[in-house]
Amino acid sequence: MATVMEFTSPVAEFPLGSVFENLPGVTVELERLIPHETLIIPYFWVRDVETEDIEAEFEAHSGVKNIRVVDSIEDEYLMRAEWESEYFGILSALAKANVVVLSGIGTKEEWRFEVRGESQETLAEFREYCQENDIPIAITAVHAMLPIQGEGYELTETQREALVLAYERGYFDSPREASLEEIADELGITQQSLSSRLRRGHRRLIGATLSSSS
Repeated sequence: MATVMEFTSPVAEFPLGSVFENLPGVTVELERLIPHETLIIPYFWVRDVETEDIEAEFEAHSGVKNIRVVDSIEDEYLMRAEWESEYFGILSALAKANVVVLSGIGTKEEWRFEVRGESQETLAEFREYCQENDIPIAITAVHAMLPIQGEGYELTETQREALVLAYERGYFDSPREASLEEIADELGITQQSLSSRLRRGHRRLIGATLSSSS
């Protein structure tokens, strides 16, 4: 059964973390990506940016190259990077175990990841690789994918929990009866993590119920 694992890792353990040295107030969020042992080209968003040259804010790192801006919207930048295949780190561990990255959010405090493996054994292989190569991760949750009323659209427990609580608290009402901060505090997570869970949950539900491509 497909299993989801959430974990944190120190800022310095992920190549893009170098940006927080120059811009401590930014948030970096990875787009969904599937690592492969031979090539990893992830896209990521950099938010809350106050700089005219975001590319220059990323210091040189042995694990990443060719960082460039793809698009920008006000203080948000969509960027692209290539990872060095020889680099040993979280992405190499994910690629080795064939684990899918559902989300990755970085701030100056830490990186928070949500990943999916085809089975618990797949995630166990990922954990073992991290241990053997001294890649520090702290696992915060492990749970199965849950089908929600029908075939084709699956939500993780955390996505369902976030969506249901936001609905019950009136977050989707107009005017809103609860803020993102209040709901995040109730769940014991950051606002960035909550926003990411709501967005991914919406995407899954819309893709399964409204999109013609589903």
